[in-house]
Amino acid sequence: MSKLSEILKKKGPIRKVGVIGMGYVGIPSAVLFAEHFDHVWGFQRASRTSGYKIEMLNNGTSPLKGEEPGLEDLIRKVRSLGSFESTSDFSKIKDVDAITLAIQTPFKDKGELEPDFGALEEGIRQIGKYLDEGILVVLESTITPGTTQGFAADILKEESGLIPGEDFALAHAPERVMVGRLIRNIQEHDRIVGGINKESTGRAVELYTPVLTKGKIIAMDATAAEVTKTAENTFRDLQIAAMNELALYCEAMGINVYDVRTGIDSLKGEGITRAVLYPGAGVGGHCLTKDTYHLERGVKISGSKLDYPADSESLYVLARKINDFMPMHMYNLTSEGFTRAGMKFNDSKIALLGWAFLNNSDDTRNTPSEPYFDMVKKAGARVCVHDPYVPEYGSLTISQDMEECIKGATAIVIFTGHKHYLNLKASALKKLTGCPHPIIIDGRNVIDPDSFIREGFVYKGIGRGDKNQHDISE
Repeated sequence: MSKLSEILKKKGPIRKVGVIGMGYVGIPSAVLFAEHFDHVWGFQRASRTSGYKIEMLNNGTSPLKGEEPGLEDLIRKVRSLGSFESTSDFSKIKDVDAITLAIQTPFKDKGELEPDFGALEEGIRQIGKYLDEGILVVLESTITPGTTQGFAADILKEESGLIPGEDFALAHAPERVMVGRLIRNIQEHDRIVGGINKESTGRAVELYTPVLTKGKIIAMDATAAEVTKTAENTFRDLQIAAMNELALYCEAMGINVYDVRTGIDSLKGEGITRAVLYPGAGVGGHCLTKDTYHLERGVKISGSKLDYPADSESLYVLARKINDFMPMHMYNLTSEGFTRAGMKFNDSKIALLGWAFLNNSDDTRNTPSEPYFDMVKKAGARVCVHDPYVPEYGSLTISQDMEECIKGATAIVIFTGHKHYLNLKASALKKLTGCPHPIIIDGRNVIDPDSFIREGFVYKGIGRGDKNQHDISE
């Protein structure tokens, strides 16, 4: 029996769990663990920007303001049971049997493939300071392949004096959640679990098995788990980019990309596995906007020679560039709309609908609305931003009153598919604008073009080559 096996046997089953980072991943994970283990600590820094989460969670309320079915009920339940508490006292790590870490891992320089691991390193060092024999450490953050066995293991050893895989267990179990369905995703999605050795993998399997309802555990080594996570997001980004490029083609050829999409998606049968996603105004969020670069960096730091077509750009990086281009395309559509309406950006008002990157969510991370906002402001437009779920964004004022935001606007630009934008009435919006030919740019295909065209709007939509050059109704 190995040293770690003996330590874990003596320690017994997992009873107390810690979760570092009370965000979109950490909160639902912590309260789900709290249903199945004796006690769970939700660790959160008492910082100026995030410290408020501790009190909210301990009062049984969720700091996440988008629609998250079941989350707040579960927070109240585990608080009433006494099995969950949020704290800024990281010294309590020494009392847990397992600790998970879910901290963002953005990039400093995508061109040079340099990630910003500052927050991740700080979290790992906090664990290392209080690490004791037999504790399981799990990185849930999406990370460059090789990080768990390299960067993370080295810091934990440096801080604790303990040897990873011998004195304590270390694993990577990447989160696979989407905002708006956090609880369900954790319970129902298969869980990838990769330890740095057999004992670490086994202990991580023990941690995650109780929270799964439909999902199953898929065990592998740590680096394979890291590649799995970065690759699955890279593939999703690639699929979106394929549809975004097709939308641009359809606009150029004067056809409706949604008709084409329906036709493609109709071919079904054995061996047909294509996933046809949707085009849109841009890709946001923390994961898809940078996980391609983690995958690329993993290859780079592996030290092995990559056999690949000479002088060819990575297919995955090209997909990233296409998706990053879509806010610029929204700007171009807006500019074309202004030209058709005989107006200019300068001193015009634009009503930008949707600041969150995902419909019915308050998640604004890497929102594609922001680069568009900067472009039209630079062109001289006044911009009013509306979002029903986002009350503020730094120094930017975000309106909660859609009618007031649209009043007097020359152009209405839809960036997010919030349910509030699904039943917009052309006649009412035209009256609010006060323009004979207001402009509407649909980045999410949420309105009926014909109803707006009949009211005299200048319509532009992503992938709507069949409508983008319509005659303007008088």
